[in-house]
Amino acid sequence: MASVDLIWKNGRFGQTSRRDAWWVSPLGVFLGLGAFVVYSTWAAFQGNHYWYGPYLSPMYAPEFFGDSPHALIPGPQPGWWPMVLPFSPAFLILWAPALFRFTCYYYRGAYYKAFWADPPSCAVSEPRTTYWGERTLPLVLHNAHRYVFYIAVIFIGILAYDSWIAFWFANGQGGKKFGIGVGSLVLTLNTILLGAYTFGCHCSRHLCGGGMDRISESAIKSKLYAITSWLNDRHKQFAWASLFSVGFADIYVRLCSMGIWADLRLL
Repeated sequence: MASVDLIWKNGRFGQTSRRDAWWVSPLGVFLGLGAFVVYSTWAAFQGNHYWYGPYLSPMYAPEFFGDSPHALIPGPQPGWWPMVLPFSPAFLILWAPALFRFTCYYYRGAYYKAFWADPPSCAVSEPRTTYWGERTLPLVLHNAHRYVFYIAVIFIGILAYDSWIAFWFANGQGGKKFGIGVGSLVLTLNTILLGAYTFGCHCSRHLCGGGMDRISESAIKSKLYAITSWLNDRHKQFAWASLFSVGFADIYVRLCSMGIWADLRLL
């Protein structure tokens, strides 16, 4: 331990006695998260091609204002929106899932290493010799995670409703007919993965059983705690799977809307 402390305090950035490829994981996180941030920012600024028939991109759900049939208030941008700023329905909602992931316990450990090199990996020298903790901006915002969790749960409910709507297609007579398209399955799978990631959160686990000394006294809480614990053990996997599924769902809806992809109807 003494040699590790010496490397951390006095070594050059990246200095380590490790012989394994320790840099692979932080590099992969940097590339993966970086690519998603770039794409999601681009997609949010587009403000179009985010819906196709009964499909609505999860990056735009719920659509408070917009021109699509999914909009809660159909029409152009709201009058209170500053005219000097571009408007996109995604701007009104993306802050919530972004803040939930930004304050997530897993992602914090991942992007600390990948983006801030704090440290780059275990027993690898970092570019600073002091530790400030999470007492100042922007890291102090991590304390909001336990509250943002409840907002994230609301979004899961909204996405679940949108997934159900994705199975109802126009029948050509002004009504709706149940059907299954590839997009229906894409949006449903995305909701399932996001739900698994959200309910596997440490906040969810604490909510289910963290307030009891002997959780076995409640059969319901004991079962819920077991489920959230199973999800929590796989929190990393669901974090990445759901991140990919959100991006792919938006790409699928976008390319169908642009006429580049054809949505295959299975039923």
